[in-house]
Amino acid sequence: MTYTETEEKTSILEQLVSQKDLIVYNDDFNTFDFVIESLVKVCKHDNLQAEQCTWIIHHNGKCQVKRGEFKELKPMCTALLERGITAEIE
Repeated sequence: MTYTETEEKTSILEQLVSQKDLIVYNDDFNTFDFVIESLVKVCKHDNLQAEQCTWIIHHNGKCQVKRGEFKELKPMCTALLERGITAEIE
């Protein structure tokens, strides 16, 4: 393996490690429509993507709704929490 290949693999690995997931959890008080609307408005999902995520949240208890750098996900997580939706960055 050459120095350039090693350097390139290290760079790719560093980018992958810096990626975080925005997770939304199921609850018993927010409606499907409200969660869908929130994912569209806050996470910039299209309606179909938001609806699919909402069904995954409902059936699995949680769903990774966005992946990115922490600084990108933090305001989205805060906005979801302010709307009463349980979310966290992992």
